Amino acid sequence: MREYLVVFGIALGVTYLLASIARQSAHTLGAVARVRERDVHAVPMPYFGGPAMLGGLVAAYLVATHLPFLSRGDATVFEDVRAVIVGGALICAVGIVDDVFELDALSKFAGQVFAGVVVVAMGVQFVYLPLPGTYFGLDQFQAMILTVLLIVATVNAVNFVDGLDGLAAGIVGIGAIAFFTYAFVLAVENGESRAMSSALLTAGLAGVCLGILPHNFFPARMFIGDSGSMLIGFVLACSAISLTGQFPATSISEGIGGSDASFVAAFLPLILPFAIVSIPFVDMGLAVIRRTRAGRSPFSPDKMHLHHRLLEIGHSHRRAVLLMYAAAALVAFGVVIFSLFSGWQLVAVFGLLTALVAAAIVLLPRFEAKVWK
Repeated sequence: MREYLVVFGIALGVTYLLASIARQSAHTLGAVARVRERDVHAVPMPYFGGPAMLGGLVAAYLVATHLPFLSRGDATVFEDVRAVIVGGALICAVGIVDDVFELDALSKFAGQVFAGVVVVAMGVQFVYLPLPGTYFGLDQFQAMILTVLLIVATVNAVNFVDGLDGLAAGIVGIGAIAFFTYAFVLAVENGESRAMSSALLTAGLAGVCLGILPHNFFPARMFIGDSGSMLIGFVLACSAISLTGQFPATSISEGIGGSDASFVAAFLPLILPFAIVSIPFVDMGLAVIRRTRAGRSPFSPDKMHLHHRLLEIGHSHRRAVLLMYAAAALVAFGVVIFSLFSGWQLVAVFGLLTALVAAAIVLLPRFEAKVWK
């Protein structure tokens, strides 16, 4: 655990330091978010959070290769991490080009698929579908399709939610901590090695997300841009995929000690990335339905995302982001905990927390309106 904290700290510190350099580079290259009607920022804002976060991931990886415990781990651990960094660099490069020149949706999609295929070619892919008490083996074609599909879906969901200062980085950072908790506890309880590519990736991912937040949280000094949002979505998806290669199929399909929650545990490597970014996925689904019903492209921008609606009902920019953090944490940690443990007490606690978050979303603007009358 201590070495994972070192990885987390290195990723955080390097990302924080590189962000200032990246911000100046964005100004120099003209990678700046202009103020548009659908935007919530009032002045042009530099991009390039992605290169800073990629630098943090690379630094964390290099340090991990020299740590006493992690460096003695199975060779596939660092092979998987290298593959994810290579794929992440490719998708970050696509995002950088988009931040500077504004690529069309099809070109970005092609870049996402290419990065996913590269990762598969380097060995990071699903090899089976975990099921309760058993598993379903996948051939090479099935594994590639499922892997690339999960990667592209997660990348686009994170990209969709990147609409308020610090929102995407904060949600993915929370999800990364939740996934790290799941992977580490599963390794301990099943007697597997704690040197895991999934844990190493999520520790680094949590670090880079928190490292960029001082620059990106409201009031932001820079945006992470498509280079950043696509990168962190990519790493999150690949972390889940690499987990299935760490454990025997039955270890995941049986959960912890054959618990009553084993059905959830069986599918967690598949559903956790979606659960972590469930808010972005819901937002993305609603946006696609809304735009197609209006006869527009699903990729055409508008100002009707969930975060825009929170602002419309009276929440401040900062509070809207914090409320979405709270909702994301409830979903991510709720899925993890219910997959590992069971009991009515957990249901009661999470039910109460959910009610409190829902009440805050609905009632706080009304309460403030009455106070300021």
